[in-house]
Amino acid sequence: MRSGKFFAYLRIMSNTILIGAQWGDEGKGKIIDVLTADADVIVRSQGGNNAGHTVIHRGKTYILHLIPSGILRRNKVCVIGNGVVIDPIALVDEIVGLRDLGVTIHRNLLISDAAHLVLPYHRALDEQRELRKGRARIGTTKRGIGPAYGDKAARTGLRISDVIQPSLFSKKLEGKIRENNAILRALGAKPIDFDEVNESYLAAGQTLAPYVTNTVVYLRRALQRGREILFEGAQGTFLDIDHGTYPYVTSSNTTAGGACTGTGVPPHRMDRVVGVMKAYTTRVGEGPLPTEDARVTKMLHEMGREFGATTGRARRCGWFDAVVTRYATMINGIDELAITNLDGLDNVDPISICVGYRLNGKPLDVPPCDSTQWINCEPVYETVRGWKQSTRSARKISQLPKLARDYVSRISQLTGAKLSIVSVGPTRAETIVV
Repeated sequence: MRSGKFFAYLRIMSNTILIGAQWGDEGKGKIIDVLTADADVIVRSQGGNNAGHTVIHRGKTYILHLIPSGILRRNKVCVIGNGVVIDPIALVDEIVGLRDLGVTIHRNLLISDAAHLVLPYHRALDEQRELRKGRARIGTTKRGIGPAYGDKAARTGLRISDVIQPSLFSKKLEGKIRENNAILRALGAKPIDFDEVNESYLAAGQTLAPYVTNTVVYLRRALQRGREILFEGAQGTFLDIDHGTYPYVTSSNTTAGGACTGTGVPPHRMDRVVGVMKAYTTRVGEGPLPTEDARVTKMLHEMGREFGATTGRARRCGWFDAVVTRYATMINGIDELAITNLDGLDNVDPISICVGYRLNGKPLDVPPCDSTQWINCEPVYETVRGWKQSTRSARKISQLPKLARDYVSRISQLTGAKLSIVSVGPTRAETIVV
């Protein structure tokens, strides 16, 4: 076998981690959908139904919250790993909704028996905590994700394996509801009704039971058979519980390492990391966003862009921040970049790129650990010319306007990873593979 063909073969037969390199909402759903054409198994490793991936195909819009994006392609197996926290009623609703749209879900969906459950008291506690923080609120989706991960860390959580065992689940649930109702009453909140939750969750558990298995064993066998696995990230690097803009973060590891702990696949079986980033920067919720710009926000919102797939919340928007994407490359070991929403800048001239920060007059080329300091960072910009024409019809990098090519090349250079994909629209077809 020639060396060129050999390396091409290695690339095809690879296990890929795909992560967001900003604050989430980078368009990972579409890039995952594109990459699944060459994958056999698609695995979700963290987060809950606080995440949302939007995929547009053949005129239909699919919004996914817990089920991996590979479910939209035939002959792909989708796995919800042990690192995900699952609201079983929300998952059943998602399955029903996809079937109503003509998506087949049968043996192509597997759910880890070790994944933890999100329960109604988690949502109630999430809401109460946000209310009591007032202006200091984090900006959660109030889906109960943080409290569910809190129970997991405290070793008091309930898991998928529990909800498919009715008598065991009911016994454990009764104790947890009694414990959490005491807290909710002390906060002046409405207590949770045991009978209502027990009945609805056992019904959901019965529906999900055929999909539940030891997914670690399944993934191990898939690796032994040479199957290509795509590890689907939710949220983004700077919402990571360890490496993000703490405390304005989610409650799981959204970085590349989370793909291993959240699935049971060992690190040495990972071959490459693809980092997805927008051609500008956005985030929802509170916390640092140094390049936030009211003009950019207004322009994108008027275009109908930048509203959350899960909550519908308007996103905060700003110029591309190379400081954070460069740091994301360090944390995740990003090999390749997928740049999305380039077409969002088609009518912008000039365009600013943040190449560094200044904090109290001192230059920084990586973000500070402390969010208060991060909020006070002043972006250092360089200005480039905009291309002032549509990029939507481009299908090769050579078909992009020269100034657009210069822009994505500059992003790649500043971030420190190879440019692999450029997205110029929301559909599968509007994708350039470099």
